[in-house]
Amino acid sequence: MALRMWASSTANALRISTSVKSPAAFSISRCFSTVLDGLKYASSHEWVKHEGGVATIGITDHAQDHLGEVVFVELPEPGVSVTPGSGFGAVESVKATSDINSPISGEVVEVNSKLTESPGLINSSPYEDGWMIKVKPGNASELESLMDSKAYTKFCEEEDAAH
Repeated sequence: MALRMWASSTANALRISTSVKSPAAFSISRCFSTVLDGLKYASSHEWVKHEGGVATIGITDHAQDHLGEVVFVELPEPGVSVTPGSGFGAVESVKATSDINSPISGEVVEVNSKLTESPGLINSSPYEDGWMIKVKPGNASELESLMDSKAYTKFCEEEDAAH
């Protein structure tokens, strides 16, 4: 029991997640946040996965790690238009409430209703079960202005070093 408590407190101090993540292709930054290859990232810590005519959006592992335990999520209704840099919802954690910005423009076609009952999915599975909205992109070229995994990892390392 004492060993488990020590391991847990040590993991918390080092900001290492003790939850099991899915075996996807990823790189790990020095701050131990998972950054998946094949996604695009915004400087406001949202990710975008563009498949076919739909873009799935959520917050990054880095963002959820800094927020702490997520206890409430506010999401828009389908049919709402989103624009780059504008808020589409909010995440409330035990530490703070943060607006969630859309990295691209488009129309919301689906929201993750699982987050209403289980907002902690954002912590345990930010890139899979914790996705937030699906958008029909208004301008696919906006994806080109977002960071790839390597650039986002470097961005997070520089941002963490500055704080």
